[in-house]
Amino acid sequence: MADIKKLNPAHVAAIAKTVNTCPYFTLLSMEIRSLDWGESRLEVTIQEKHLQPYGMVHGGVCASLADAAIYWAVYSGMEETVGLTTVEIKLNYLAPVSAGRLIAKGKCIKVGKSICLGEASVEDDKGNLVAHGTSTMMVLDSLKIQDQSQVPPKFID
Repeated sequence: MADIKKLNPAHVAAIAKTVNTCPYFTLLSMEIRSLDWGESRLEVTIQEKHLQPYGMVHGGVCASLADAAIYWAVYSGMEETVGLTTVEIKLNYLAPVSAGRLIAKGKCIKVGKSICLGEASVEDDKGNLVAHGTSTMMVLDSLKIQDQSQVPPKFID
């Protein structure tokens, strides 16, 4: 992320629309709310489908939310011609939550030629820290978002 470029708002809107309606995001009712250089914000409104048998949000929901927030924060600083995939995630669960919203804030820590690192905090809608994690991602030239040809350019000159 050494050369900071300006993200194209039309690209961000098209990516958010595509991602927010993909099957996995729809399954979890997860949405990208904002995407900026090195940062992202994703949210989930907690529903019954997110709860484990003890009535608390399942850890997998927090893990998915954190992983996605990190991915999109790192994505913002990557060249347009490459994709990413998670190769490792580490998450600390810090508090249970059973209602309201989960808000994940992703941050890019390092972009490399082949490996990237990011972090995310997941809070409830009262600002309590629910989980914190890091994720390592691999850069892949061959990985592309479906229908990427329909997406406006990523950066504005």
